[in-house]
Amino acid sequence: MSKGQIIENLPLEDVMSERFSRYSKSIIQERALPDVRDGLKPVQRRILFAMNVDGNTHSKSFRKSAKSVGNVMGNYHPHGDSSIYEAMNRMSQDWKLREPLIEMHGNNGSMDGDPPAAMRYTEARLSKISDEMLADIDKGTVDWILNFDDTEYEPVVLPARFPNLLVNGSTGISAGYATDIPPHNLGEVIDAVIYLQKHEDASLDDLMQFIKGPDFPTGGIIQGIDGIKEAYKNGKGKIVVRSKTKIEDLRGNHQQIAIDEIPYEVNKSILVKQIDEIRINKKIDGIAEVRDESDREGLRIAIELKKDVNAEGILKYLFKNTDLQISYNFNVVAINNMRPERMSLKSILSAYLNYQREVVTNRTKFNLKKAQERQHIVEGLIKALSILDQVIKVIRASENKKNARDNLINEFDFSEKQSEAIVSLQLYRLTNTDVTELKTENDNLNSSIISYRKILDSKSELDKVIKKELTQISKNYRNDRRTIIEDKIEDLKISEEITVADEDVMLLVSHDGYLKRSSLRSYKASENFEGILKDEDYPILMNKVNTRDHLYMFTNKGNVIYRPVHEIKDVKWKDMGEHISQSIGLDDEEEIINSFVFNSLEETGKFCVTTTDGFIKLVDFNKLLPGRNYKSKAFTYEKLKKDNANVVSIDYLPDKLNQIFIITKLGYGINFSLEEVSISGAKSTGVKSINLSDDDEVQSSIQINSENDIIGILFDNGNFKKIKITDIPTTGRARKGIKCLKELKSRKNLVEDAIKINENQEIFVRDINDQEIKIDFENMSISDRLSNGRTIKDIDLNARPYRLLKKESNKEI
Repeated sequence: MSKGQIIENLPLEDVMSERFSRYSKSIIQERALPDVRDGLKPVQRRILFAMNVDGNTHSKSFRKSAKSVGNVMGNYHPHGDSSIYEAMNRMSQDWKLREPLIEMHGNNGSMDGDPPAAMRYTEARLSKISDEMLADIDKGTVDWILNFDDTEYEPVVLPARFPNLLVNGSTGISAGYATDIPPHNLGEVIDAVIYLQKHEDASLDDLMQFIKGPDFPTGGIIQGIDGIKEAYKNGKGKIVVRSKTKIEDLRGNHQQIAIDEIPYEVNKSILVKQIDEIRINKKIDGIAEVRDESDREGLRIAIELKKDVNAEGILKYLFKNTDLQISYNFNVVAINNMRPERMSLKSILSAYLNYQREVVTNRTKFNLKKAQERQHIVEGLIKALSILDQVIKVIRASENKKNARDNLINEFDFSEKQSEAIVSLQLYRLTNTDVTELKTENDNLNSSIISYRKILDSKSELDKVIKKELTQISKNYRNDRRTIIEDKIEDLKISEEITVADEDVMLLVSHDGYLKRSSLRSYKASENFEGILKDEDYPILMNKVNTRDHLYMFTNKGNVIYRPVHEIKDVKWKDMGEHISQSIGLDDEEEIINSFVFNSLEETGKFCVTTTDGFIKLVDFNKLLPGRNYKSKAFTYEKLKKDNANVVSIDYLPDKLNQIFIITKLGYGINFSLEEVSISGAKSTGVKSINLSDDDEVQSSIQINSENDIIGILFDNGNFKKIKITDIPTTGRARKGIKCLKELKSRKNLVEDAIKINENQEIFVRDINDQEIKIDFENMSISDRLSNGRTIKDIDLNARPYRLLKKESNKEI
């Protein structure tokens, strides 16, 4: 250990905290965040200053970028050359900065994310507007500090004669802070600064008369004036930026979407790839080709569409699902008074204006001092010329220059600086013409001194100078706004006809909860339907439907499951398909009792629900619309009062309400008009349909549309009969009903199921052993109401319970 060194025992927590605090302060103040005064990060400021010192300005020829990078790295910025060159490139990219600060010859990157050429190949110089950033830097306008090795001085901040922070924006991430400040229009920002000079109490609305919003170098359209106001008020806000597009007509009834401006900082090649992947993966149907037609004339992307497609719908889909439209989040954080601060629009403009007052004040003091020093010299020269012979005599009598200077001070009361100027005066200056010039210069200096003092003594005069110079900059560099601003953010509602292919498919929903869709080709290629379901399972719904249709599946426990047909897994017809429990859990005893397919979710009909414990209700279709979590959760369509109750049936009534026939297990039947049933909500129980005894329950309910309807009734002993609905007199609801069977002495005669018999149907009895027996009901005569029917041939009397199944016959697919 060297002499004088001491080892301290410190907690690691304290050491890490102190070191990280120093590191954080360094990257916040000296790397990642811009200064509110000149809008530059340290590396950007050092690049501009080093190039200015090197004479690499707009009025000079281009120089190799490597030379500028080396000067910056060697004199001011002791970091990697790649980070310096990257910052230099960004300042030259006219798609990143609204007013580029550097001009570059060669490949400086592209909107496709291409990297720039190596710095040994490119050439750079300061742009013309950079002169305004560095103007008067040698006139004491800013503070200076020593560089990293104390060999050079560098400015703490540049004079920045225009509000660069808002004009060119900034982005960066540091320890605990990030910033995202969008670019703005130079003329608008200067107009707002000038207005704020006269109206220090200006409101945000006053300033937004001039600064409408960001003005991106890539143009585009901004939506959301409220988001802009929020950002300008609090430093945080969100806007939507979308591309400028137009729909062009092509020959053959074709159209194409042309894009000539894209959102700020969107990578064009990635955007084109996103759109083309949508075409390749057929996420929407209608895009024929995607082409990047950009050239030196400007940006252009063409999306050629197929014949007779909805171009507006496809464009909306692309806005929502690609970078054709993005969200831009303001996060206006800058270094103000040596600390990071989230700033409002007014606070940025006020900070800049106060800084310019400081810059112009410092410059005026510098100019005043120079003018006073020059005037002092000029006055001495005029006095010397007025007594020229005496001055020459004293000089000739002196031993040397120093002695002559001292003698002039002693003889004529000149100051040291005046006597130095006199002894250094060249002989040709002793003419009458030069005396006149000196007097003119003295008058001019006197006028300038009065002007400088006036500026320093009056804030209004100081502001006049700032306004004049800002107005001149605006006049020299002002250009038109590129970004359009729209008040509201458009709600992008995507039509199903865009996102879902219009295709007819075969749909199957089984009693046990399996569902699938298959192409008609796969369905027709299947020789038979054996093996598509488990032996004990059977179809609840098996129809040709469209992918844009909507499927409702109703369970016996009062739950309904919704699926758009296109979301059902597309499998081969011989495959089992997916079980509903893969996404939605059902109770052990819960089963699907009916399914419906609808063309739209704007149906106007009603559902009729009956339960085993004797309740009935009507519920409007619009009360059963799916919620946002339909994929993972079933929703209620019937609230069951008893734990052991079940839904007997659910029917959809698209038109008028007719009659309903309800039959119980003990054989009581009731026939009443649905006009008696009130319309209820989805989570209600409904009203009484039939008055049940304690040991009875509803076994079946059938919608009656005509007095000619025929009802088929299956008994628990395997008997079957047909009766006319007119045999059941129409009464009011909530009555006991009338008997539809004859009592037996040996045992109870029970109803197992009932069904309405229609043409083009085959009716089967399915027993507990999953045996299906076709009923030859066409050769059965109509029975009377109290008949017990006749036994079906080949039925297994030991297998119970039975179910009646309907199958459409000769249905074309």
